[in-house]
Formats: sequence, structure tokens, C-alpha cells
Amino acid sequence: METIHNYQDFVQELYQVGFSVGGENGEGIFTLCDSFGEEICWHTEQPDTDPWEWRMRVLNETNDIAYGKYFFKKSGYITKEWFPYFYAVRRGRVTLEEEYDAGIISQCAKEIYDLLEEHKELPLHLIKQYGGYTKEDKSRFDRALTELQTRFFITMSGRARKQSKKGEEYGWSSTVFCLVEDFWGEEVIAQGEHMEKTEAYEKIRQQILRLNPNVDSKKCKRFIEG
Repeated sequence: METIHNYQDFVQELYQVGFSVGGENGEGIFTLCDSFGEEICWHTEQPDTDPWEWRMRVLNETNDIAYGKYFFKKSGYITKEWFPYFYAVRRGRVTLEEEYDAGIISQCAKEIYDLLEEHKELPLHLIKQYGGYTKEDKSRFDRALTELQTRFFITMSGRARKQSKKGEEYGWSSTVFCLVEDFWGEEVIAQGEHMEKTEAYEKIRQQILRLNPNVDSKKCKRFIEG
């Protein structure tokens, strides 16, 4: 691994490895944070050297990197090259309706999915508004958002601020979500749907072993399957 000194270094290394846990704790698997140089410092709002800013930069400035809560209920990155492999393992040809009917997907998750299916793309505050969610619903709402991302039904697509009746932006930015199909397009999704789950799993496992030969097998399995 090359030392990462700035955003461009990070993106280039991410293309090489294919996926990474987003934070400094790699959960015993792998994180690019271990290669950060001394210049890198969190929460400085410096776009070139603050990893917190890179989350949105990859969504705004590239079309081949996804960012979302994919690993251990935490955020991480997956490149276009590797997304179909994870998709094949986590979802394959299963629809949300089938998962919901089987009791795997919660009612709240289905409601959020239906909103995004209708509107294509929505910031967090509008998902809450349109769905009628209140502060009392926070726990189940947050669980549903993570659930949908982990199972590759939705993903983050950027951020947006609230707008007044006059169309003026105000307040803090909130995360924007969309369906994975709308983020990637038909080609990437079709690749994932036509892969054999066992082959996709093994492909990811071998890449993890290249990145971390000493990885724990149980943690590796959990990382891959979500």
C-alpha cells in the first residue's frame, strides 16, 4: 500500500483495493485509514486532507464509487468493479417485496424503500417528512436505513440542505438516498444478478486475504455477507 497524503491518493488506492471500511477501525478486516500520512486529519473541513469530506466528494466527483453503511453496520466504500460481487452475495435476484413477505425486511424499511422508488432520490429530512416519522421513531428509522443499505436496496447519493417556501436553502446538509438501481444503472445490477453467489463470495474472500492474510474467518464471513 502507498501512503495516502490527500484525496486523490485515497481514490487511487481505493481503485486498487476495491473496497474499504470507512473509518479508522477496520474491524479486523481492512481499512485504507491505516495508510493515511501525517497530513490527513479528520473534521478540519479541508477537502483535500479531511477524510470526512471525502465521503461526499466520491459521490459528487466520481461515478464509479459507492459509499454507504455496508460493513458491520458502519459506512464504507465499494468501487464499481467490486459492487456486483457484493450485490450477488447480499441480494442477487431477490426483490424487496420478496424479502418483506419473508419477514426479512421490516415494515419501516419497506416504507422508506417505497418512498425512494416513487421519488427516485430524497434527502433524509424529506424521507422523514413524507413518511411521517417523528423523534420517537428514530431507533427503528435508523435501523431500517442501515438494513436497506446493508442488503443493497438503497445507497447514499449525496447531500442536500432544506429549502424554504421561497426555495432558499438553510440549515445543515442531510444525506440523500436513492435505490441502488438508480445509482448504478442497469449494467452493474445485471452483472450482480447473473453472478453465482458462491463464486462472488470466494472472489471477495480472496481479495480480503490479499489485503489482510491474517483475517479472522468469522469476521471475514460477516464482512462479506453483511
